[in-house]
Amino acid sequence: MSDETTQRRIAQMVPHGSRVLDLGCGDGALLDLLQRERGCTGYGVEIADGNVLKCVRRGVDVIQLNLEEGLALFQDASFDVVLQIDTLQHLRNAEVMLRETVRVGRMGIIAFPNFAHWPNRVNIVRGRMPVTRRLPYQWYDTPNIRVGTYKDFEALAHKNRLRVLESFGLQDDREVRWLPNARAGTAVFRIERSA
Repeated sequence: MSDETTQRRIAQMVPHGSRVLDLGCGDGALLDLLQRERGCTGYGVEIADGNVLKCVRRGVDVIQLNLEEGLALFQDASFDVVLQIDTLQHLRNAEVMLRETVRVGRMGIIAFPNFAHWPNRVNIVRGRMPVTRRLPYQWYDTPNIRVGTYKDFEALAHKNRLRVLESFGLQDDREVRWLPNARAGTAVFRIERSA
């Protein structure tokens, strides 16, 4: 998620001074923001060589790792917060990584494109896969291997015994709390493992 306003909203959800693991951290911009403005420490996890180099240039500690291999190198509750920002939809082992998120972190923050956003629905009714600012790829060249909705994630969290601490949508630089499944291009969830 490269939008600066969205990154700032996600950053506000992370308590000051947290130890953070950012899964699929991209160029490290969000972790850099957390370090500078929220006093956080931690690591990014990224697979792409170019992004790993960008993280290093930013001064972000990064581990080059394929998330499909899991997070076995991290102990339980190693981090205060584990971020999966625009990562879940790229993973074949999405359900496993969701459980791993709350295993290695006391809390997880998950954000992903909400496929049920109304413009996407209109495109589907017209017989076409959506191409929007939030989903900018054609169906045949998208890096997303999964599409999900706000409501789908609620059901997945329940199935995996995860407690949703907070959830909302983001659209045009604002939070959407009323009908986020239809009215927001991005779904955001703050979760923890149920007791």
